[in-house]
Amino acid sequence: MKKENQTSFDNHIYFYRKRTKISQQELANKVGVSRQTITQLEKNRYNPSLLIAYNIAKIFQVSIEDVFIFTSDD
Repeated sequence: MKKENQTSFDNHIYFYRKRTKISQQELANKVGVSRQTITQLEKNRYNPSLLIAYNIAKIFQVSIEDVFIFTSDD
C-alpha cells in the first residue's frame, strides 16, 4: 500500500524573536494571539493559519518562507 505524501514544517520564530529582542508576549500582542499560541508555534505543536504566519513574517520583516520551513515526503 502506498503511503500518502506528508508535509511537515519547522520554524525560526525563536531565532527571529531573539534577534529582534522581542518577548513571546510582545509578539503575541502584535500578532493578535495569546502568548501560549506563540509558545506552541515555537515548539511545532501548532500549525498556524496563513494569516498568523503572514503577520509573524511581516513583524520580522522577512518572508513567510524565512520563518516557516515546509518539507514534504515526496
